[in-house]
Amino acid sequence: MLTMTDAPTTQWTVAPRDDPAERSLVRAHGLPPLVAAVLVSRGWTDGPELRRYLKPDLADLHPPEALPDYAAASATLRDALSKGERIYIHGDYDVDGITSAAILTRFLRSLQADVVVHVPHRTREGYGIHKSAVAEAVEAGAKLFLTCDCGVAAFEQVALARAAGMRVIVTDHHEVGDRIPEAEAVVNPHRHDTAYPFADLCGAGVAFKLALGIAQDVGASTAGFHRAFLDLAALGTVADVMPLQGENRIIVRHGLERLAETKKPGLQSLMRMAQIKVADGVTAWDIGFRLGPRLNAAGRIDDAALALQLLMTTEVKEADDIAAQLEAINQERRQQQDEAVKAAIASVERDGLDRHPVLVVSGRSWHPGIVGLVAGRLAEHYFRPAFVATLDPETGLAKGSARTVPGFNLFEAIETLRPMLTSGGGHEMAAGFSLPYERLGEFAAELCRIADEKLPPEARIRQIAVDAQVLAEEADFLAAESLSVMEPFGAGNPMPVFLTRGLTLETVRGTRNPEHVMLVLRSPGGASRDIMGFGLGARIRDIPLGTKLDVVYTLTVDRYNGSRRLRWRLKDFARA
Repeated sequence: MLTMTDAPTTQWTVAPRDDPAERSLVRAHGLPPLVAAVLVSRGWTDGPELRRYLKPDLADLHPPEALPDYAAASATLRDALSKGERIYIHGDYDVDGITSAAILTRFLRSLQADVVVHVPHRTREGYGIHKSAVAEAVEAGAKLFLTCDCGVAAFEQVALARAAGMRVIVTDHHEVGDRIPEAEAVVNPHRHDTAYPFADLCGAGVAFKLALGIAQDVGASTAGFHRAFLDLAALGTVADVMPLQGENRIIVRHGLERLAETKKPGLQSLMRMAQIKVADGVTAWDIGFRLGPRLNAAGRIDDAALALQLLMTTEVKEADDIAAQLEAINQERRQQQDEAVKAAIASVERDGLDRHPVLVVSGRSWHPGIVGLVAGRLAEHYFRPAFVATLDPETGLAKGSARTVPGFNLFEAIETLRPMLTSGGGHEMAAGFSLPYERLGEFAAELCRIADEKLPPEARIRQIAVDAQVLAEEADFLAAESLSVMEPFGAGNPMPVFLTRGLTLETVRGTRNPEHVMLVLRSPGGASRDIMGFGLGARIRDIPLGTKLDVVYTLTVDRYNGSRRLRWRLKDFARA
């Protein structure tokens, strides 16, 4: 495994304890004290918003008809259904695009629709809607072209589809520029003219809400719709790293319950392959680190149609076969990723790029499907925006992906530099781009100029937000279990982080991976705690036993073979 250089300086921001506010939440909601401490540190006070947070209710989902162009989209789809017209559904090659396509295809077929579904091939078609997909829809005899998780910037392709006699509905969640395609409907909560109260739905979330509205329009059971599609909507939401707040929290909280009980053979096979024991429940972490990567691997280095087929199949044998194929593809993806990350870090160190406010790294042979993962690793380690590109030998273009840190908006940077690019787009935190390979140096210089304006020096220091300073005795098994009321954890709702000072280092045990270590720490009051230090082996090994440490950590309950045990997970430490 790869060993990185020392991490950048980290600052701990410790929220002060507010005992009266904590006691108020304990009394009002019967919450354990540690949960109340975290909620207070995150600004929660007693009221309806907190009640909705603690008990996410499907009844609190916003009405689908509030989505922009919902009425036009519903009317167009229902008209196509009544006429028996063929509908061509175009998704995307990531988990969000695949689950979006699966939701709309499964739902419309349940209404007896004639549906053809397509997700693009990353290397043959690239991101978004390729003209060949429009031609394929025409050849298939489609009368309605329906996009999901893409299309908001596909002006030429939408015009081509309409010129060919098709009506077009765009459903998307990506940032919207100065104009939108001239389609029958553009359903996107990011539209500048929208009144929809929650902008952070993913593509699967938009597809879920559109289909939910149509189900209600045609008199179908809302409860039945939820049972059928919440699992897919949750999968897309977590895998696309959407903030787990508002509607997303509702969808994922209930979707995880549905995922544990899903009857879809493809999801059952995928969870078995990922060694998820559904009897213990399914977590957002399981989606983000077990299910999502396996589904994404197909679209990254193979064909996303394989992952879509897994979500669509009704046959157990076929599901098992596809899940096994995805496992093999994911192993290959991991190997390619590790090699590319190692090369990228060597390039950064060799060329002194770590002194720059933005990292721009390229490789001539890296698979285009892994550059986003490499960018994520670089941004995480160096704590600065990272743009990673690979050479397309056929076009001479550098095609890449970017990941960022708080304070540097990738979508705005792409828009600023659009005259230099052949294509580009995405979100605040993740984006894609392409430009002539020989202009990468100029591109890097302009990005650094933008960063000098947007990122002051203090914003370039990694921050760890600590929810509460606690005694080791407070951070016990019951406290760890009580934090489940705040799940699901993820973007926008991170796992609570705690600080405990003055613990004595008693034991350091290695693991099979030298990057990871297991520690035993003891408090002045005599409490002993096992703590796992992922990626901290090199830092901790030279510290003598008996040293007193201040540690920042999260609390988890490990489940194995029916047993449960408390474990702290170390995030950072310093000598006391």
